[in-house]
Amino acid sequence: MRRAFLVFLTAAALAAAADLRVVAGDQLQKELSEYLLGEARKHWNARREKIAALRTPEQVAERRQYVQNWLKQALGPFPEKTPLNARITGGFSRDGYRVEHLVFESMPNFYVTANVYVPLNAKPPFPAVVGTAGHSLTGKAIDTYQYAWIGMVKRGFLVLAFDPPGQGERSEYFDRETGKSFVPLGTRQHDMAGTQCLLTGTTFARYEIWDAIRAVDYLLTRSDVDPKRIAVAGNSGGGTQSAYLGVVEPRLAAGVISCYMTRWEELWQGPGPQDAEQDFPGFIAAGLDFGDFMIGMAPKPVTMLTGIRDYFPIHGARETYAEVKRVFGILGAEDRAGYFEYDDEHGWHKPRREATYRWLEKWLQGREVDGAEPEIAPEPEENLNATKTGQVATSLGGETVHSINRSLAEKQFASRKALRLSPAQLRQSVSKAIHLRPRSGVPSVTEVSSEQEADGSRVLKLLIQTEPGLRVPGVLTLPAGKGKFAAAIMIDHRGKAEAADRVAELVKGGTAVLAIDPRGWGESASAKGASGYSPDWQLAQRALLLGRPLVGMQVFDVLRAFDYLRTRKEIDGSKISIIGVGNGGVVALYAAALEPRITSADLYDSVASYMAVVRSRTHRDMIGIVVPGVLSEFDLPDLAKAIAPRPLRIHSPRDPLGNALDESVASTEYGPASSYYGSRGRRQQFQLLVAGH
Repeated sequence: MRRAFLVFLTAAALAAAADLRVVAGDQLQKELSEYLLGEARKHWNARREKIAALRTPEQVAERRQYVQNWLKQALGPFPEKTPLNARITGGFSRDGYRVEHLVFESMPNFYVTANVYVPLNAKPPFPAVVGTAGHSLTGKAIDTYQYAWIGMVKRGFLVLAFDPPGQGERSEYFDRETGKSFVPLGTRQHDMAGTQCLLTGTTFARYEIWDAIRAVDYLLTRSDVDPKRIAVAGNSGGGTQSAYLGVVEPRLAAGVISCYMTRWEELWQGPGPQDAEQDFPGFIAAGLDFGDFMIGMAPKPVTMLTGIRDYFPIHGARETYAEVKRVFGILGAEDRAGYFEYDDEHGWHKPRREATYRWLEKWLQGREVDGAEPEIAPEPEENLNATKTGQVATSLGGETVHSINRSLAEKQFASRKALRLSPAQLRQSVSKAIHLRPRSGVPSVTEVSSEQEADGSRVLKLLIQTEPGLRVPGVLTLPAGKGKFAAAIMIDHRGKAEAADRVAELVKGGTAVLAIDPRGWGESASAKGASGYSPDWQLAQRALLLGRPLVGMQVFDVLRAFDYLRTRKEIDGSKISIIGVGNGGVVALYAAALEPRITSADLYDSVASYMAVVRSRTHRDMIGIVVPGVLSEFDLPDLAKAIAPRPLRIHSPRDPLGNALDESVASTEYGPASSYYGSRGRRQQFQLLVAGH
């Protein structure tokens, strides 16, 4: 009882030390934001110079090839083409056109629901348009997009409009009992599955674009379609798909990109990174920007339609168009780079739809027209269902992005490189995967304050400069007395203040503790995101766009704190351990694997493995620990190979939703770790401490 009382007093004393804050206000939040912006600007400036240096058609062709190759690789390898098994499931006729309900399989048992709008007032073969739906909950069937499809078909275009995964009839998370999706339709479904896709080195966009490629395949099976006159047109999330498809699909003759094109320099600080399919890992680091989507299609006619008050910044759109127009001009095709803007907000509103008609008629029908939209009567959404129940899940079943990605993950996991690597080789693989920067010397540290506590301990508030322009806050608590102390680095993803009780207990036992907030946590955590996205999501995506996973950046912060701590005269540099809580446990695991001088590691309440994230239908707060393509290299329990024979203790491991694992599941997850310690004759050094046991 007395010991517990003393621990309580120490914790209270620590909490009283200004709540363990090192810097008042949001200074460190701003510093992190400026640091990331500065890193991005280096890439933007380098790209600007490369684009300005384009002078000849040969140079433009080389740039176009680079863009095409990079995007194909970034999307993740496309699967082989298998039978479409296309079938018309119904339809109806209206004045001047008919609508066919279509279902096809872009991959085996991966069902795509679509509507084909066929002109009745023109002669085949028709020019055709792949209609890519934006992020409407009802996909292809929302009124705004129906206006566009009907407006095109009335002008003699055959239109194939399809539901992207997670929208319309293709809910990926449909509950048969409630008749509702347990993950909201649209971007939330995309982000849920998209996070899992990153772990296999693919993207959610892979599935959208493959569906669109197979839509082109379907159009080419129809005798009423002119194979040389196929275009793509879409708005918002559909504009995103239009931009990508224009780059990777050589059979297209023209493109329309509405309410998407801008420039990352403006988007970065405005609404920021958004949906899973719009953020490619390493995109900015690869020297790419929005303009490259049009360059990747040059010299085919492609136009960007913009809104002055759109959340895709108009200044960025104007700058991108000026750049693209010049590049098309090098090819003698300046008129094939189109631009239209209107003083309104985001959406495929009538002015942009009419600009769509003008562009498509000019380049696919050889007509200069005003594009005036006729009177249009959209259908009730249920009239456009291609399935009997209005949901693939209840009409056809089949695969989902999650299930296909899980199958891919299982194959990668079974043959992952970690199984064949030595501990030293594994460290190299891990360091490369998380893009860990080299470190040398001792980081610069500013001592903000030093206070002697009533129990004789000393609390030092520090700012550790882990990279130029970036400081992370730390609180070093030294026990009472003199001599060299064993030490622990403490990391809690909720912030170092949440670790006060653990710190107090360790200090009372004679261990010095350096509790730090790696970048993005604690004092540098943003209070809110933008455009409906969480600050954690947007921070992680900014890091990924720069080609550096956030978890890798945070591991670097921890290792720099270690470099500093072992130089202090009060610390025994040969006795420094690490403790991580929640996602901080993942950071601690990486740090211990990469730094052999860390004596032991304790993980509390951390997700068991990346495979657990991929296998689970849903997950929570995982984007910050994502490493793209990691499962072909290693999983978290494999890192034990690089830690053994040093002590590794796993306390209360969690599933991807934060629930405690039972003993059997936990033992299965950490089987590779336990086995490796056993093979070294050090099984007792690995402890799996499951709650309730």
